[in-house]
Amino acid sequence: MKFMRLKWLYFLISALVIIPGIVSLAMFGLKPSIDFTGGTLLELRFQKKIEATQFEEIKSVIKGKGFDLGSIQSSGENSILIRTKPITKDEASVIKSALAEKLEEMPEEERFETVGPSLGRELLIKTIVAVFLAASFILLYVARQFKNAKFGICAILAMFHDSLVLLGVFSLLGHFFGVEVDTLYVTAVLTILSFSVHDTVVVYDRIRESQKYLSNVPFESLVDKAVTETLSRSLNNSLTIIFMLIALWLMGGETIRWFVFALLIGTISGTYSSTFTAAPLLVVWENLVKKKR
Repeated sequence: MKFMRLKWLYFLISALVIIPGIVSLAMFGLKPSIDFTGGTLLELRFQKKIEATQFEEIKSVIKGKGFDLGSIQSSGENSILIRTKPITKDEASVIKSALAEKLEEMPEEERFETVGPSLGRELLIKTIVAVFLAASFILLYVARQFKNAKFGICAILAMFHDSLVLLGVFSLLGHFFGVEVDTLYVTAVLTILSFSVHDTVVVYDRIRESQKYLSNVPFESLVDKAVTETLSRSLNNSLTIIFMLIALWLMGGETIRWFVFALLIGTISGTYSSTFTAAPLLVVWENLVKKKR
């Protein structure tokens, strides 16, 4: 099949997905959790179900006690997650007592975590360094293995394609639905970087093999051949992961739900980019080189 004839359509589809995310990132950014900003996470369990309509009551009680409240969300049928500026154990007890008085039930404390602002900044710096190192090592490895810098650069561009998709989606989710990014999200981003390049390398390897035995065939035709031969394998491999992640997202707990969702978005984007971004970029690169000659 002549996949590369539609390369500009693939780029257009990518642009339609990425551009809204970039605009959202520029306007709203990401909504960081206390892992990055510093603060306290208090998870409380009640005997009776806490309805979403009661959240405003809970907020007013906490703010009435003088605490700087970040957010409240459900973490299960009977549990809530309360995020505040850093507080002590004694202050957490004050919150519990106030809620017990308001809701006529003493909640059970399931989790109490406090992260200082300095630790949050340190974690953010380490995250940026980790992404930069991962991208650099992947670039060097792919370029060395294929003995051509264009393979490494195109693989990295496809990898950043997936990163922008993931960042943009979570920027929109953070602005409209209050979804926060935490250390699990960072783990998902780094995992997706490797997954994206893994699939890309399979396509590139088939292109390299074809170049050895079909040296007289136009480069675009070789890329079409490689994509045709690897597409079914990539889809089958990715679908097994996607089905598992969908099941985990539907049945897993609240604490890992958005981590799984990030992996799901990244897997779909990585499957697309390895075939319809990384390969067409090589063709565009080759065509530009020919024009200069």
